[in-house]
Amino acid sequence: MTEQNFATAEQTEAYDGVLSASASRRSYLDIEPNISVRTEFRKDDYYRFRTTEDPNGEIQYVIQMCMKAYDKVGIIKQIIDLMGNFASQGITLNHTNQKIQKFYRTWWKKISGDERSERFLNTLYRTGNVFIYKRSGKITKRIEKQMSKAADLPIKDQPYIKREIPFKYDFLNPTSLSVKGKYAGTFIGKPEYRMKLSQQIQRMFTDQTNKTSLSEVPSSIKDAIESGQEYVDLDMSKIRTFFYKKDDWQVWARPMIHAILDDIVMLEKMKLADMAALDGAISNIRLWRLGSLEHKIAPTKQGIDRLRNILASNVGGGVMDLVWGPELEFLESNSQVYKFLGSEKYQPVLSSIYGGLGIPATLTGASGQSGGFTNNFIGLKTLIEQLEYGRNLLLEFWDEEIKEVQLAMGFPSPATVHFDHMILSDENSEKNLLIQLADRNIISYETIRERLGESDQIESARIKKEQRERRSGKKPLKSDPFHSGNQEFEFKKISLQKGELSITDLVDDVDPSHPEVLEPGGGLPKTPTPPNPNGRPKFKTDTTKRKQKVVLPRSKPSKGQIFTWATSAQMKISELINPSLLKFYGKKNLRELSKSELINFELTKFKFLCCLEPFSSVDEESIAACLSNEIDTSSHFQALESARAEFAQLNLRQETIDELRSLCVAAYLAPLDDSF
Repeated sequence: MTEQNFATAEQTEAYDGVLSASASRRSYLDIEPNISVRTEFRKDDYYRFRTTEDPNGEIQYVIQMCMKAYDKVGIIKQIIDLMGNFASQGITLNHTNQKIQKFYRTWWKKISGDERSERFLNTLYRTGNVFIYKRSGKITKRIEKQMSKAADLPIKDQPYIKREIPFKYDFLNPTSLSVKGKYAGTFIGKPEYRMKLSQQIQRMFTDQTNKTSLSEVPSSIKDAIESGQEYVDLDMSKIRTFFYKKDDWQVWARPMIHAILDDIVMLEKMKLADMAALDGAISNIRLWRLGSLEHKIAPTKQGIDRLRNILASNVGGGVMDLVWGPELEFLESNSQVYKFLGSEKYQPVLSSIYGGLGIPATLTGASGQSGGFTNNFIGLKTLIEQLEYGRNLLLEFWDEEIKEVQLAMGFPSPATVHFDHMILSDENSEKNLLIQLADRNIISYETIRERLGESDQIESARIKKEQRERRSGKKPLKSDPFHSGNQEFEFKKISLQKGELSITDLVDDVDPSHPEVLEPGGGLPKTPTPPNPNGRPKFKTDTTKRKQKVVLPRSKPSKGQIFTWATSAQMKISELINPSLLKFYGKKNLRELSKSELINFELTKFKFLCCLEPFSSVDEESIAACLSNEIDTSSHFQALESARAEFAQLNLRQETIDELRSLCVAAYLAPLDDSF
């Protein structure tokens, strides 16, 4: 081997790949003669040299990554804020006692209950772990009375514990907390937490200019800093903890954003790639090469200087003609960044982020295709369930705090938390359906109030109070299509119509020239009718014998006339036998009868109708005669059964009560064709 070949071989041995992950260090070469296996590449290998992107590290670091994603990624921040605002919308406190309700609402305003509720849900959805440290204030009788009047007063601490209620709620950063003996505490269900004292807190304590602010620092933190401790134990009696879907064996809950951290990292990398590509979006390189290796022509300094001067003299406008020899070569290259930039590559990542947060991509406009009714409904249902889950935890927190206020103040009952009802469907149709179901006694009014987000106990107490105030005259009577606001006027009107009162009983200045008005039940005076000049004079007898009247036989009535009479006869029969039948069935009115009882009722009326001759009188005597006389009505009932069977065959259903009445009239007419 020559010296040149030996040097080339040594250089070839230096060829090697760049090891970017630990998977490349695992080798499966020559596991059998002349057989090798390519090594696998996993996420662990990828994250070994990218530890800041690893979403499976310590829980504190994972929570910190989720908080950074909320701060830096607009999509995450917008969705989390939307969920927190929507789930805490319209929260307020109600109580049956107006005085106690004013006290609770004043307390709610002082603790910023609306803002604290939104921060509770925002922290829950963002970090998955909520730690609340509450501080209390003392209430005197005077302050309680003024708060019950909704007065805005500062609350001062008192040296005694009685009548102590919470007045401040602070949310602690989960990344600064740790669990003492975490596995033992988790096993017995009573974990104890401690907070790490950051350097910022220590510097604030040593700063001599913040003496006023240091007076408000809890004594436990002061003692821990003075003793040089790194952690301070928290008073668990003042700590409330809530977790987002934490398993019993877990010490910390995984945040909701944790499942999509990979997608968030991918989204940020895509944005970074676009930013780097935009820096070189306008790049154009022209290469002028002198000399030719093929023709063994070496460039000279004079040739290079001459070409540089020619190019520098060209201002770039128009075409430049250049005359040169074969040793000159021209190359031009430009960037094609438009092939890389675009929104298409973002769609899969955005869809994964929206799906991980429970929001269908079609509802956000991120997808150009419709996901279908089923997919959108399931996605929307998932979002609502997440909001309901957070709202239930918020209710659990406030119910406990309200109960504490009730016990401290000695109130008979605690207040209730009220939310605006979340309805994403047609709200008007749902409310109308609920009212109709209540009118039919299918659901109770208590259910309607619960569906509308109102407390049944509070609304019942308010209705009773309003009724007492209306009876006492403090409030006017109701006036709407269902309630008459002026009942006295209605009573007088009915009495005038029945003749029980006269105008003089109600009005003093009545014109006496109209005596008809003064009579009970009298109307306006009638205008006298002028005499007929062509008629026979009054009190004059006939002078000639009148022509005898000829009575002609009545013409055969038509079926339409008989049908009309039979329909009206049905109504009269109903009025006569209704009380007896209702008494027989033990019902108060016809609405309480079942459908089978209504059918038997109509068949009974039909039997009485078949006993009557057309155009005969319908009264109690005729009904009694039908009961005493045994009249054959089998032909009428056969015609009715045939008509009902034909109706069911044509319409594929059973007839209604109104249709049964029409069929009864038709069956009454059928046997009469031969006699009329």
